[in-house]
Amino acid sequence: MKIYNTLSKRKEEFEPLEEGKVKMYVCGPTVYNLIHIGNARPMIVFDTVRRYMEHKGYEVNFVSNFTDVDDKIIKKAIEEGVDASVISERYIAECKKDMQAMNVKPATTHPKATEEICGMLDMIGTLIEKGHAYVAQDGTVYYRTRSFKGYGKLSHKNIDDLQGGNRSLLVTGEDQKEDPLDFVLWKPKKDGEPYWESPWCNGRPGWHIECSVMSRKYLGEEIDIHAGGEDLIFPHHENEIAQSEAANGKPFAKYWMHNAFLNIDNRKMSKSAGNFFTVRDISEKYDLQVLRFFMLSAHYRSPLNFSAELMEAAQNGYERIVTSVTNLNYLLENAASDTMSEDEEKLAQEAEGYIAEFDKAMDDDFNTADAIAAIFELVKFANTNTKQPCSRQFLQRLKEEIVMFSDICGLIVEKKQEMLDSDIEALINERQAARKEKNFKRADEIRNELLDKGIILEDTREGVKWKRA
Repeated sequence: MKIYNTLSKRKEEFEPLEEGKVKMYVCGPTVYNLIHIGNARPMIVFDTVRRYMEHKGYEVNFVSNFTDVDDKIIKKAIEEGVDASVISERYIAECKKDMQAMNVKPATTHPKATEEICGMLDMIGTLIEKGHAYVAQDGTVYYRTRSFKGYGKLSHKNIDDLQGGNRSLLVTGEDQKEDPLDFVLWKPKKDGEPYWESPWCNGRPGWHIECSVMSRKYLGEEIDIHAGGEDLIFPHHENEIAQSEAANGKPFAKYWMHNAFLNIDNRKMSKSAGNFFTVRDISEKYDLQVLRFFMLSAHYRSPLNFSAELMEAAQNGYERIVTSVTNLNYLLENAASDTMSEDEEKLAQEAEGYIAEFDKAMDDDFNTADAIAAIFELVKFANTNTKQPCSRQFLQRLKEEIVMFSDICGLIVEKKQEMLDSDIEALINERQAARKEKNFKRADEIRNELLDKGIILEDTREGVKWKRA
């Protein structure tokens, strides 16, 4: 398995720090609004990386944070006249809903910045003690950028060029800096803002220190993979390296992965340009599995253009796989025999070749575009070779392979058949009868059966009410 490492600017053979285990950190969203489709790309991409790692047998410890203290969160809280935590908790919950709808697996840990302040104070204190940070007169703590000799190694920027020329690349902060390149680790509170006590001033952390601390706490001082959008390479990930390696005295992350930007109608996505979509906007028109299929239809390091035409193409592609699995399920119900014939055994061996094609694509820096092409080839093979009566064993194997490939990509292609209202009512009546007979085991079985099919029961004084999840 080879991964393109932003740090070395080349593909490298993946060798985990600990055999059989992967420690992976992905920078999460700042939660002040509904997530947009730009946020969705790294969520989907690196969820797929995780799924493939797990498919290959690795135990993946996957950490993705929520930045729940930030100027934008505070601004929205002031506008609404509520505490900042009300805003962040609201949008964490909404983010998780969208992630579930996109079939993004929950992280092993979803740390929140506000719950990790003690760790941040500890790391900042260590950086001050080691001479990598200093306290300004007003209590602001700055990182002394030039004290870290490796600064610029991820973004491949020369530190002297940063100071001498392009001011758009300078890390922003407050006054009283020793050097224009120094960046904020801790800043004093302002009126109406949330704050925490520290040895330097009452205030709150800078953005960059959050991930260094959360990564160390939940994954250790050295990790296998650190990932995020390419907009995070500089300054965020560059600053994380400087903080973590200076504080811990060890290399931070072995492999750095970054997905490319998402454009809309060949223009950079922005609110001011009027070409800005939230995931929730897209869900009003498409199943979010279509959005996921669309995101994986290009290599993660390639820029991706979002348009109505491309989404329609993604919908057609996704439905092609779903239809094939649906047809196989129908054929399974009417299978001609149980065991494969000799001809079917030869066909099944031929189908095994598509597994090799899929793995080859994913082993080559997670080339999901070619992996999806392998799924299409298998779908075509299944459609072509099931026109005559087939055995249950042969049909089941084809179905399992298509579903397996799709599941690695996080695509749900086997749709649960929606229950008829009359069938739901019949089971509810059976449950009521079981309860009257004090057969609570059967009553619970029926409730769980309905829940598995997306039917939620609510026992009220007026009787049992139900709704579809």
